[in-house]
Amino acid sequence: MSLLEISGLSAGYGGIAVVRDLSLHVDDGEAVALVGANAAGKTTLLRAISGIVRPTAGSIRFAGAELVGASPELVARAGVAQVPEGRQLFPDMTVRENLELGAMARSEAWAARADSLQRAVALFPRLGERLAQRAGTMSGGEQQQVAIARALMARPRLLLIDEPSAGLAPVIVQAVFRVLREIHRAGTTILLVEQNVPLSLRLAQRAYVIELGAVVLEGTGAGLLADPHVQAAYLGRA
Repeated sequence: MSLLEISGLSAGYGGIAVVRDLSLHVDDGEAVALVGANAAGKTTLLRAISGIVRPTAGSIRFAGAELVGASPELVARAGVAQVPEGRQLFPDMTVRENLELGAMARSEAWAARADSLQRAVALFPRLGERLAQRAGTMSGGEQQQVAIARALMARPRLLLIDEPSAGLAPVIVQAVFRVLREIHRAGTTILLVEQNVPLSLRLAQRAYVIELGAVVLEGTGAGLLADPHVQAAYLGRA
């Protein structure tokens, strides 16, 4: 059953279309990856789902309800949480304060914030040692952990993740993806944008390749990893 259904979506900035007549779906419980070059429209698509960018055409249905026209606050209340590119933490607030902000959008998440905080610390033990530390003084890898944990504090049905490996050392990237696999195994539906194509396709059950704002390929993660076009365009293989 589709949790997220996008049909004929177009969106952009200042009258310039970045996403063009795009359609895709994410089933409940799936991990789905979006693969594409920089400026292909992947981040714009996530922002349109979150209500940050207003589509110019098309439909975004989440759990059967139309999201086009909904504010980011209403989208969050519906059960969609985003881990934004660049983390976008509040640097002068503590780790605990940043995490608790993630639970504020949904009343049920706020009521369960103590349990959610325990889960976050179990996923990211380092954060348990840093709850009183200002987020801006942490390393990039630690800040990415805070950003993911903050989104999970909302207890989302759909987790949108934008470039979680950006700027991180390879060993930290592997650790982040281990946690993402654990989050997915625990039942959270994931829509992932990630520059590391092999890692994202190994995580994903299904994936879409987006070029110039439109879907050009779709299939299983393993199938696209073996696809000649994907190998030539994104993995540097002839």
